[in-house]
Amino acid sequence: MSEPSIASRSTIAARLDALPFTRSHLRVLTGSGVGWALDAMDVGLISFIIAVLAQQWSLTPAETGWIASVGFIGMAVGASVGGLLADRLGRRQVFAITLLVYGVATGASALVGGVAMLLVLRFFVGLGLGAELPVASTYVSEFAPAAIRGRLIVILEAFWAVGWTASALIGYFVIPASENGWRWAFALGAVPAAYALVVRWGLPESPRWLASRGRIAKADRIVSSFEVDAALQRTPSLRKEPVRESLAVTSSGRVRMLWAPEFRLRTASVWTVWFCVNFAYYGAFIWIPSILFEAGYDLVKSFGFTLIITLAQLPGYAVAAWLIEVWGRRLTLSVFLAGSAVSAILFGIAGSEGMIIGTGMALSFFNLGAWGALYAVTPEIYPTSLRATGAGWAAGVGRIASIIAPLLVPVLLAQGGAPLAFVVFSAFFAVATVAAWGLIDRRGAALDER
Repeated sequence: MSEPSIASRSTIAARLDALPFTRSHLRVLTGSGVGWALDAMDVGLISFIIAVLAQQWSLTPAETGWIASVGFIGMAVGASVGGLLADRLGRRQVFAITLLVYGVATGASALVGGVAMLLVLRFFVGLGLGAELPVASTYVSEFAPAAIRGRLIVILEAFWAVGWTASALIGYFVIPASENGWRWAFALGAVPAAYALVVRWGLPESPRWLASRGRIAKADRIVSSFEVDAALQRTPSLRKEPVRESLAVTSSGRVRMLWAPEFRLRTASVWTVWFCVNFAYYGAFIWIPSILFEAGYDLVKSFGFTLIITLAQLPGYAVAAWLIEVWGRRLTLSVFLAGSAVSAILFGIAGSEGMIIGTGMALSFFNLGAWGALYAVTPEIYPTSLRATGAGWAAGVGRIASIIAPLLVPVLLAQGGAPLAFVVFSAFFAVATVAAWGLIDRRGAALDER
């Protein structure tokens, strides 16, 4: 098929941006959000399972660190490769495949009898998870009307809190219930394998991606279905976006293009933010149940504290979703990162149960609000031909930090306890706060369709 005219692609984009929020948008958002929540449930479960396996299998701190980190090695690979595949094969297709991969690997983890096989399966779990998250955020951003795009991405990210809360509930009620409670937790994590079928056949492909690949007719049919749902008149009332010269990026040149002069600063900035936020978030939240257990609280109580702390994530997302269209992306992201830096220090020195819960909830509130803003801004800083690749590589760089952090935390705890560990996390949040100002802010603006 011949390459589409830029005007045709621009018309598809303008029609999408002119739509109000419809039931079709809600279906895309919730369909992607359920996958997102299932991802979070899996990542959250491992923090509780590590605490139990450390006792049952008499694991060393190095072994427990590797159980956490090997998943993030897979996520680093998955995020980088997943973005490239999504720009080549389509958003929906890769989204469904990643759900299937990590769902099957998680379910198989329930049957393991030793550390070696668990590490292998955790790598494949990470491979699927890492590819899914940047693809899902790119997918939703390409359907979202320009006026509310940032808010919808933060709402999508809020499904992470739903999944993490589900993992905390499973950790509190299921895992301590029997010696094999952790196996049942892994078995529940196999749900995404079935949900992949819903994604594959129940959700539409991104019209922006279809148009970029020359499939204008199919893109038109999908956009028309959204317009019918919104009872809109067609083209005459729609605003037109200025035509921009195509980047004509080939698959092999996409990664190099991220460092072209136009994108160099934003790529360096977004990679820095992703790296720092991943280090601090996973360093803290993967280890919180174990840190509380080591502080003298029994498993049930430490899991209960973690559940309460987790509940503060949803308000964090809600506030970020509102502010991101009021303050803009950069200011919202930097404020929530600064709040995370302060909260991390306070949590590290907390001595009483009230302080642990209060400062932990503040850390959840600010850190997860920052995640929402980061997922909103990342796909927006690149054109359609680079969007999934750019988001995937940013996430992949971030996963390098999430590999390092769980391995480094036992060393920090041995050297200076929780205060030292959380001062280090605070420093990473502070660096991310500064780096956020190198990003462009496209609040209310159309996506770049090159």
